[in-house]
Amino acid sequence: MRRYNAVIKIRRAEVTLWRFLFMKMSMTVVEISKAFRDASVPVFHYPITMREAWKRMALDKKTVWMCTGVETFSFYPDIIPDNRARGYVNDGGRRIKEEEKGGRDMFGIEWIYVPVAEGSMEKPGCPHLFEDANDWKAAVKWPDIDSWDWEASKKENAEFLKNDQFRYITFLNGFGFERLISFMGFEAAAMALVDEEQQDALKELFDRLSDLYCRIIDKCCEAYDIDGFIVHDDWGTQRAPFFSFDTGRELLVPYMKKVTDHIHAKGKVAELHSCGCNEMQIENYIAGGWDIWGPMSNINNTQRLFEDYGDKIILGVMPDLYDPKVDSEETIREKANAFVQKFCSDPDKICIINRYFGPYLQGVYAEEVYKASRMKYENC
Repeated sequence: MRRYNAVIKIRRAEVTLWRFLFMKMSMTVVEISKAFRDASVPVFHYPITMREAWKRMALDKKTVWMCTGVETFSFYPDIIPDNRARGYVNDGGRRIKEEEKGGRDMFGIEWIYVPVAEGSMEKPGCPHLFEDANDWKAAVKWPDIDSWDWEASKKENAEFLKNDQFRYITFLNGFGFERLISFMGFEAAAMALVDEEQQDALKELFDRLSDLYCRIIDKCCEAYDIDGFIVHDDWGTQRAPFFSFDTGRELLVPYMKKVTDHIHAKGKVAELHSCGCNEMQIENYIAGGWDIWGPMSNINNTQRLFEDYGDKIILGVMPDLYDPKVDSEETIREKANAFVQKFCSDPDKICIINRYFGPYLQGVYAEEVYKASRMKYENC
């Protein structure tokens, strides 16, 4: 028995030593990556690829460390006209020049790029497609996506997409409400949502749009080795949503769910980008089938949302800020560790660090979050 106990102690010591050496190796910084808003975020010698880590988190709800967004890569193929119209193209690793940004989206609506805003807007003075939603069938010319040269785009991007990050394709022009704004202008779109005489027409339009998105998703999955889709649809201002919870539930959620169900059927992740003070809409986002939502951190209480809904959707949570010019290394590490202890303790709730925290996610803070979350999740 004494010999047996001695062997057990030796084995435990070996495991402890192995974990120490493995953790020490994995803490090595292998590169500095440019993340959201060009923040310099360290990439460590991870035990698995960043792609696999994000997949486990988003699809299996199991995670190895607290993900920060540096694990992901957004792909904007030039074959989708909306990307050039909105000024975002990285086809084959090539970013288009500023003078190439803008133009017509897949519905023929013209956009102009505004450098100071780092984005595009509809060209002022251009007539809208329709003023009343009941007229959409005669006014909307649907894109012929079969005529797009998917095979050429596939060849162009085959090598470019060979990296160890989780690969998203992003739909920039919005799924429902944002697309409706581009069709008929903001005021008319907002009025259409609450006009009972236009609501049936809107449901038909959103259903047709969801069919189009599903077909584009099919084409993307056939052409590219990708892992998920980010869909834009801003629902609010900095003070409140554009429309009520009930309006969103009736007019938009069923067609969102149709798209997210299709994404999930392909084994892919569905992430929502929805700017605005939209806390009251979170149950609609959950009902819409989204895996991830990263709220705007300065106008939504992301920590409270996580406490209430973290078991139903993965949220981008904003940590408490620190001052890198004033706070000591010890204080910064304490804040990072406290964040991990609070938000990595429940295995049924997973969050990512909010992308708006990017400028602070570097140096010792990033190191401490990675180290502490690795240890925390190992013990969950």
